[in-house]
Amino acid sequence: MHRRLTRLSRSIAGSVAIITGAASGMGRATAYLFAEEGARLALLDINEDGLAAVADEVRSVGTEVLTLTVDLSSRDAIEQAIESIADHFGTIDILVNNAGLIIPTEIDAANFADSWDTSLAVMASAQAWAIRVALPGLRRSDHPRIVNVASTEALGATPHTSSYTVAKHASVGLTRAMAVDLGKEGITVNCVCPGPIRTALTEQIPEDKKSAFAARRTALRRYGDAEEVAHAILSLVLPASGFITGATLVVDGGLTVRNA
Repeated sequence: MHRRLTRLSRSIAGSVAIITGAASGMGRATAYLFAEEGARLALLDINEDGLAAVADEVRSVGTEVLTLTVDLSSRDAIEQAIESIADHFGTIDILVNNAGLIIPTEIDAANFADSWDTSLAVMASAQAWAIRVALPGLRRSDHPRIVNVASTEALGATPHTSSYTVAKHASVGLTRAMAVDLGKEGITVNCVCPGPIRTALTEQIPEDKKSAFAARRTALRRYGDAEEVAHAILSLVLPASGFITGATLVVDGGLTVRNA
């Protein structure tokens, strides 16, 4: 009989995981990966058709999945959704705050107020409300984990994305603050900052421009895949990762370290 030499588990099988923005991109990839790892899933998104498609794929590997069509700009909707998830599963082990969007704007543009309000609501406030409502369920977990998905825009700025950039900076700040506040309860809170990734948010960029940007800016000279981000998220929610908290894990192909 094989004898283990280590004592910490790298399995999330049976864990209850909430993933927001799960209908596409990094959220969908995370749902697929977690399903293959045996987690039970609660998937949230405003895109009902996209959620249904992801749920069908997830169920094909035998994973229990609950889908909730939620406007993540609404505090009440978030609270109701997560309360129903806790009632359904009885506990919450993992919360992945992934939902995101980009509304390009400039400070004097007519759409600035809408861009600002929506961006902060979906990518900053929603993360805080989700954490707040999930806490009772997380406190019942043996390995409570929270991962907030931000962006390399949280580490710098790109023209015409001020609302997005501010929201992502707020996500990193929330991560650090919650890591300090919740650490005494053994709840870890970490942040993943993806760089140029192939998702719905970048699919409108022509391939030649993607290639040129990646060759000029990233160490690996390519865009990343959503699944690569999902694996980074998985690494932070493992039971074995209980001494990692308040961290910002950059998944950007070396974009932020390359000077020339």
